[in-house]
Amino acid sequence: MTVTGWIQILLFCAVIVALVVPLGWYMTRVFNGEPTFLSPILRPIEAALYWIGGVDEKREQHWLTYTVAMLFFHIGAFVLLYALMRLQEVLPFNPQGMTAVAPDLSFNTAVSFITNTNWQNYGGESTMSYLVQMLGLTHQNFLSAATGMVLAVALIRGFSRASARTVGNFWVDLTRCTLYILLPICILLTLFLVWQGIPQTLGPYVDATTLEGAKQTIAVGPAASQIAIKMLGTNGGGFFNANAAHPFENPTALSNFVQMAAILALGAGMTNVFGRMVGDQRQGWAIFAAMGILFVAGVLVCYWAEAAGNDAFTAMGLTGGNMEGKEVRFGIVASALFAVVTTAASCGAVNALHDSFTALGGMIPLINMQLGEIIIGGVGAGLYGMLLFVVIAIFVAGLMVGRTPEYVGKKIEAKEVKMAMLAILILPLMYLGWTAVAVVYPAAVASMANAGPHGFSEALYAFTSQTANNGSAFGGLTGNTLFYNTTGAISMLVGRFWMIIPAMAIAGALAEKKIIPASVGTFPTTSGLFVGLVVGVIVIIGGLTFFPALALGPIAEHLAMRTNVLF
Repeated sequence: MTVTGWIQILLFCAVIVALVVPLGWYMTRVFNGEPTFLSPILRPIEAALYWIGGVDEKREQHWLTYTVAMLFFHIGAFVLLYALMRLQEVLPFNPQGMTAVAPDLSFNTAVSFITNTNWQNYGGESTMSYLVQMLGLTHQNFLSAATGMVLAVALIRGFSRASARTVGNFWVDLTRCTLYILLPICILLTLFLVWQGIPQTLGPYVDATTLEGAKQTIAVGPAASQIAIKMLGTNGGGFFNANAAHPFENPTALSNFVQMAAILALGAGMTNVFGRMVGDQRQGWAIFAAMGILFVAGVLVCYWAEAAGNDAFTAMGLTGGNMEGKEVRFGIVASALFAVVTTAASCGAVNALHDSFTALGGMIPLINMQLGEIIIGGVGAGLYGMLLFVVIAIFVAGLMVGRTPEYVGKKIEAKEVKMAMLAILILPLMYLGWTAVAVVYPAAVASMANAGPHGFSEALYAFTSQTANNGSAFGGLTGNTLFYNTTGAISMLVGRFWMIIPAMAIAGALAEKKIIPASVGTFPTTSGLFVGLVVGVIVIIGGLTFFPALALGPIAEHLAMRTNVLF
């Protein structure tokens, strides 16, 4: 570890903190339907979209109607994306003549992009046409990100409203989020990325002659626009197979820093949206502090582990940390920080090969995802995931003081606690259950490149990533098989919607309740004690569910390396 490395980490954290208030202020105005500086330009477009869609923007929806609208919207998105991939051979904007994508891979990929997971069992430059990349994948990057944000806002309204039966209008929230937040920022980010050297073209791939005289085909395409929303919307699906390690996706140290900031920006700002909507910004800062503690702890361990290096390399006289699987233009600190950022959020973009991290360094991305992607998390999804843990923490606090728990003026009762636990516990059931099947099912075992604890970690990482809607891959696992395409798709669907539906049920229940003024006996939820309680509940619940799996995977691998035991 170096002073320069710590300066980079501190600078990054400072930038994220600085973005919280302005983004929170702006997003709150958008979701409240208040005018913004873009309204003179975008308001006529917004109104036209409502007219075309037959949407009454003043008519709000019950939580159940809101949820059903969201589910039908995703069914339509799945059908469109699946059809595009199956028909891409006969569709335009296919200069390389890509053939139709296989049915099971199309199924997995369509589910992946509508759930904001962006798990990819394929190489983008060798599988997808420009039309599929733009109309299919980039399109869903916008809409899946917007969906996560509006669902978080619906849950916030549950906390902020009193004696109400509605939580907003899904179609209005989705339109405003896409039009006023995601599109404007992505336009600016796309221009920045083009300036940094990322291609944005509809021209065919370029043939070049190497210094040795050999022919090389260089893949290009409309990459910059997809990378912009890929990062901002915490999607993570790469235009190229190497993802953010590819020089055409992430060419410079500056582009790497900006992309990392884009991953966390909106998720961090959503905490301020929460504080503003419930009438006390300190509530948002308390949630942000809990997220920040877990994030910094992950960065410390991951950076330390990678800077300490690999014992096998050290024995050969190779010092300076573990550079295996990392890009020289980024180095250890930017690679370790990126790994924590992308798994603290549900992004999944990677600028290094996580499979080549040390055992403990690779364990941190696993833990981040197994906690439920609530350390900043996906745009919106991280906030409503964190609020589920807050509900549990408040319930625990109520048990300790012997009174009905309250949070921002709302009583937390049995229904809310049951829904929160249902959403939280379904995640380990998915990734632990499918991992157990994968390590004994012959066809699944045949896809593993490594035996022993590392092979176990590869399968565990794959199902954890998909269940958590992250999308990053550990590597070393051949995922494009019928088994992994099918089970992975099931994991992504359950991980996304089994958390959304209970969260929306909580939103509806809370919105109908009256707001109770704080009293002497009210547990303060803006203090350091509250932040510590939330962090403690997250760590305890998470540890109880995933520690046995970590003991069989990265921890066992670390102990084997330290004791020179081969496997």
